[in-house]
Amino acid sequence: MIKKKIQEFIKKKTEGNNKKNIENLFVFLVLLIITVIAINVIWSPEEKNKEDNEYKILAEENKNESNISKESEYDLEKRLEDILYKMSGVGKVKVLITYSQTSSIIPMYSENENTSVTEEMDSGGGTRKQETTNSSKEVVVDSQNNAITRTVYLPKVEGAIVLAEGGGNANVKANIIQAVAAVTGVATYKVQVFAMKN
Repeated sequence: MIKKKIQEFIKKKTEGNNKKNIENLFVFLVLLIITVIAINVIWSPEEKNKEDNEYKILAEENKNESNISKESEYDLEKRLEDILYKMSGVGKVKVLITYSQTSSIIPMYSENENTSVTEEMDSGGGTRKQETTNSSKEVVVDSQNNAITRTVYLPKVEGAIVLAEGGGNANVKANIIQAVAAVTGVATYKVQVFAMKN
């Protein structure tokens, strides 16, 4: 009889503790969710302003890089002509540069990744954790809706032909070859100099 009363007493205590444990766990989960939401609300504006400032800086760099790219790709011949013309004995000059490929531009991407973790309790007292990750990738654009570039690959110079009034002189020819090789980065044998006809 005493044994039966003790067993009933223990059973009542255990049932009460399970209910109390479930209630405590529920309150804990609610507080955890509220805390996560509060942290996101507090730190979101600062992160957004930081990202906006980074995008503005990248937009300025993008303008400078695209100007350099166009200048390097399309005006290299003209700039070489201008500098060679000023060299002693060269005279009038025309430059043709060949490229192995065109320039390529790698855009800047905005990547967002959200991870959410869900914990569930089953009726047996065990917990199950489920993690979900969502990610997205978008091209970053400036105020004129142009893509902001991350990297600009300039075309690779393969060779050059130079026509110069003084191209018949061996010393002038050697100076032209050295100058063009220094500017373009190609080997001297890939630079050919010829005398310009009058």
